[in-house]
Amino acid sequence: MKDLMQQLINGLALGSIYALIALGYTMVYGIISLINFAYGEIYMFGAFTGLILAATYKTNVVVALLGGMMLSLVLGVLIERVAYKPLRRSSRLSALISTIGVSIFLSTLMVLLKGPNTQGFPKLFENKVYAIGNFQITIYQIVIIGVAAFLMLALHLFVTYTRTGRAMRATAQDQDAAGLMGVNIDRIIATTFAIGSSLAGAAGVLAGIYFNAVQPYMGTMAGLKAFAAAVLGGIGSIPGAMLGGLMIGLLEVLSVTVNLSEYKDAFAFGILILVLLVKPSGIMGQKINKKV
Repeated sequence: MKDLMQQLINGLALGSIYALIALGYTMVYGIISLINFAYGEIYMFGAFTGLILAATYKTNVVVALLGGMMLSLVLGVLIERVAYKPLRRSSRLSALISTIGVSIFLSTLMVLLKGPNTQGFPKLFENKVYAIGNFQITIYQIVIIGVAAFLMLALHLFVTYTRTGRAMRATAQDQDAAGLMGVNIDRIIATTFAIGSSLAGAAGVLAGIYFNAVQPYMGTMAGLKAFAAAVLGGIGSIPGAMLGGLMIGLLEVLSVTVNLSEYKDAFAFGILILVLLVKPSGIMGQKINKKV
């Protein structure tokens, strides 16, 4: 029981990182019904931005986190303008291939800039350990869970109560009708990419702090698992992405408890296949349009 509770805490911290990346996938799909497979590399760029700010400029954790989010935001908007907007009226396959190309370009660019080796992340604050009953929780885990919860709540409030959020929901419902009602579709799509990318950047900095390591290909597996989380929760559903991310993180960590740690990466994709076979819309999603 003690080990189970400990793994639940570990899984919640890891799942929070996946959930932040998954939100980008699900928001973009909800608005324009396309998948941006470059979010893993945006996550990686956010992590390296935090690393540079902390290691070179000796900034604190808040500045490193905000810096990672801001650079990722700009990168996300740039990707939308360069790789998505010109193909918006093309087939979904064309846009999908374009973002896969962007993801390869970004990871290769980071190899050229920082080299292929794993780099340690600076220690921004002491990682104290607190005992609560029969399990322990670290300051790193508290920060990751707390920051992720704050960002998810802020996103929910933004989408629910702000004018831009209402425009985003209207665009997701019917893009043409929203345009006729005066919604600037280009601005809404760019805003969606910006928000999703900033969340991925925050996840990258948090992952760097948590694992004490960043490298140019760290976004590949994290991005795929986050995509699996978005599909599991229901692609296009913001609450679903949050739930899916937490479930994938918990499942991955619990595999260690049952001595299946060597298969932990396979669990996420096994769940993805199962969901696509049994309930393609995911736990909280609506029926997916099969048009391609």
